[in-house]
Amino acid sequence: MGQGRIVVPWSMADDATAAAGELAEMDETCVLVADDDEHTVELVALYLRRAGYRVETACDGDDTLRKVKETQPALIVLDIMMPGPDGLQICRKLHGRMPILLLTARASDIDRIAGLRLGADDYVTKPFNPDELVARVGAVLRRTAGTTGKTMQRVRVGGLTLDADCREARAGDRPLPLTPKEFDLLLAFSHLPNVVLDRDRLLDLAWGTSFYGHRTVDVHVARLREKLSGSGVRIETVWGTGYRLVPEG
Repeated sequence: MGQGRIVVPWSMADDATAAAGELAEMDETCVLVADDDEHTVELVALYLRRAGYRVETACDGDDTLRKVKETQPALIVLDIMMPGPDGLQICRKLHGRMPILLLTARASDIDRIAGLRLGADDYVTKPFNPDELVARVGAVLRRTAGTTGKTMQRVRVGGLTLDADCREARAGDRPLPLTPKEFDLLLAFSHLPNVVLDRDRLLDLAWGTSFYGHRTVDVHVARLREKLSGSGVRIETVWGTGYRLVPEG
């Protein structure tokens, strides 16, 4: 997005361009920079190339997913607010396949928390220091070395356990007979227990789009409530806002 643009002196940009040229022929670690703001993409790419990384870029969600398949980057610098699948939806799709550093102009804690719980490894809020971003990229790569390809394993809330790899949900030792979309919705709730989620955010997290109407969410929540009886968690309605998953006891 265009908010929080970062401006650097021309002399610094010239030095970065020269350094990037010297590294152009190296077999660098690939980083994908995905943001619909051209200025941000150019600046981040400039500093990453200066640090020795090979950089690919994407301008929207669909372009990002296509570049992931084509280039298999070691890490993605990913803007939350992109057209097409947004950053949170992409986190959900790619969780465990490669490290993700969120890049966002949003001040809301809930989006950063959601991103981290959906698979992001770190975040930077615009406006940011480009050198700090490069340092964070290096730190994430070091921290996640050898873990690429692992998925989120299990999520536990109260007496509820969800295995995202096997797509199974259990209340204690009792399996819950959930449909695929009910599982996706419960997983979205479970990543943010006690947090109120409005219907648009639930559509983004569980359906990957806000195309469906709010009634779709309400129907699935009603079905989940029946199946969660005796599970140790419940879905509360927060009137005028949305829903939240609350551990009982």
